Amino acid sequence: MLEIGKTLVSLELLKKRFCCDLSACSGACCVHGDSGAPLTKEEVGILEKVYPLVREFMREEGKQAVSEQGLCVVDADGDTVTPLINKGECAFVVFENSVALCAIEMANKAGLTDWLKPLSCHLYPIRIKEYKYYDAVNFDSWDICDPAIKKGETIGLPVYVFVKDALIRAYGHDWYEQLDYAAKNLKLEE
Repeated sequence: MLEIGKTLVSLELLKKRFCCDLSACSGACCVHGDSGAPLTKEEVGILEKVYPLVREFMREEGKQAVSEQGLCVVDADGDTVTPLINKGECAFVVFENSVALCAIEMANKAGLTDWLKPLSCHLYPIRIKEYKYYDAVNFDSWDICDPAIKKGETIGLPVYVFVKDALIRAYGHDWYEQLDYAAKNLKLEE
């Protein structure tokens, strides 16, 4: 583990290679799972505000899920998450050429909102677990991401670099610069 400020960072973020390969996985992380995308309390408020703008990009079953379940639900672990449809799909998933995309991100790209998407989605395959005195920042290993690991290894892209913008969004430029410095200067065994 690497300590940066009030975070404990798994060295896997520096060692593992990763680059999403949507042509191989079709966005499987958005359509398979036991619960939806984790949301912070702040993000729940943001989602409430932008939902009218996001709604126009959603599928009917996603809109119906939000109508019936609400914009967020509490999952079996007690986390606040987006609702699911079809036994595993995030309610905000839309499909383009059989690839799962995010209606929230589509609204952002259309210039309707400045909120990109939930931080947990932007960070994936990194997961943050908040504790009283620190955040644990870990690599989440899921077999549906095997193509992303293979692609990352092929091009030599460390996972922390792949999610650079999301990590800066979460912890700021200075924090990321410290992580990058550690990655470039620590002697890490593969």
